[in-house]
Amino acid sequence: MVRLWDKWTGTRYPDSSVAPLPALELRAALLELNARDVPFSVREAFAKEKADLVAECRIPRARLTLRTRMRLVPAKHEVRVLEERWEPSHESGQQYGRGGHKVYREWEFRRGADGRRHKVETLRFDTRDVRDPLRTVVLNAGWTWRGVLLRY
Repeated sequence: MVRLWDKWTGTRYPDSSVAPLPALELRAALLELNARDVPFSVREAFAKEKADLVAECRIPRARLTLRTRMRLVPAKHEVRVLEERWEPSHESGQQYGRGGHKVYREWEFRRGADGRRHKVETLRFDTRDVRDPLRTVVLNAGWTWRGVLLRY
């Protein structure tokens, strides 16, 4: 039962051979992601966000905002993660959602060399582009990546 819940929330465990790093080193490693070529930025969380670190990604062309709030729990060597997204909605303009994997695409028609119209993908964004680098750093540090949906 526990493993099914872990699968549903996206929880991942590090290899048993990896010794957990101290919390300060993990925090520094997550903040170092800003120096890499990633589509998001990691920052210290504001008090109202109830987290230690926040990774934010904005895709203005798709009117999409992703926010990953991370709380470090040194006693258990785990990072509790709440993934949030604000995306366009037909009814209300913006729609709020949590967790999950989603791919955003935008298409347009263009004339090819043969004179015919072809459907061409002009935008592709996968939410795993944000989650995977963060999760890799956490797991390589010997910490558990624990997804939460209901209680943070």
